[in-house]
Amino acid sequence: MLDLFKRMARAPAFDGAGLGVMTVARPVSASCLLPPNGIGVVVAASGRPRRVSAGGRLVLAAGETGWCFHGGPYGCDLVPFAAAPEIGLRVHVAIDSPDPRVTQQRFDLFLASEGAGELSVASLAARIEEALQRELAQGNLELPPCTTLDEWNAFRGGFNQLLYTRFGLTVDDCVPVDLGHTRDFARTLAARAVKEDEALAPAAAAPPVDAAALDARVLRRLFLELPCVMCRVREAALPQGQALFHQQQALLQRLDLACLAASTMPALGLAAPGQPLDIETQRRRARHSLRAAGALDEAWALLARLERADDEGLEFLFDEADRIVANLESALGERKRVAPDSEDA
Repeated sequence: MLDLFKRMARAPAFDGAGLGVMTVARPVSASCLLPPNGIGVVVAASGRPRRVSAGGRLVLAAGETGWCFHGGPYGCDLVPFAAAPEIGLRVHVAIDSPDPRVTQQRFDLFLASEGAGELSVASLAARIEEALQRELAQGNLELPPCTTLDEWNAFRGGFNQLLYTRFGLTVDDCVPVDLGHTRDFARTLAARAVKEDEALAPAAAAPPVDAAALDARVLRRLFLELPCVMCRVREAALPQGQALFHQQQALLQRLDLACLAASTMPALGLAAPGQPLDIETQRRRARHSLRAAGALDEAWALLARLERADDEGLEFLFDEADRIVANLESALGERKRVAPDSEDA
């Protein structure tokens, strides 16, 4: 115990240069004294995070990892429609203050499950843009041409809730902006063509990826985030009646089994103990892990819509939840499979 107090007393100050400007969060490798504007997050070996107040001492025990982040705000330009890069949204976001009603803050979970090295403002903006584009493409958010005030308010409400539920961020400001003068359209079209060629290329011709690292990142997300998704589904306010209640209970049972499948997933490179898999089969398994991560992203977006839904819209949203969970179950089942289906072969 005396050694612990000695280590705390001589803990060095954390280098917070750039935090709050170009960097949102930075890993902490050893116990340190946080800067006055730097908030700490300690992630236990089990993956459960806890916060350390700004300016406090962040002490890491064996097996723990740490982060230091600045609450913002941060400004970025987003492209809501990939096919129209000249149409933009200028957004200012901040990391939400701790919610006393919950034991685990959403941004802390985001760092624990998705954090890999320094989190820059550009990287966070890219994740926000991806989530926004997905919701607009699926019709879950609407941003029509010549948007009326009511349509804009509806979009802002959905967008605000999406960022709060998915990342633990609050939107301070969001205004339309013309990005045409900042975009190189020739380069944009060339990059889009490359992506389309990669998507259409057969697996053997696809660019090499580190399947093991990709698979490990996705499985960590599933292991840490699926229980939180279950809790949010369980807490969803339902109208009087038994129909949606039974549907909710069925979804919870299936999500519980999905959590079990994610936490007991076999090693990527083994067909059985002592039987290694070929590289192509490992890549196929990793692709199904990515599909599971896509279903997880859709689940978080659906939870944001549940927060704002009225009683009349809940039935449709629970049908959507059934579809998302079915996709998750399918992806996890294919991730476990050794022999590919005919369509994957």
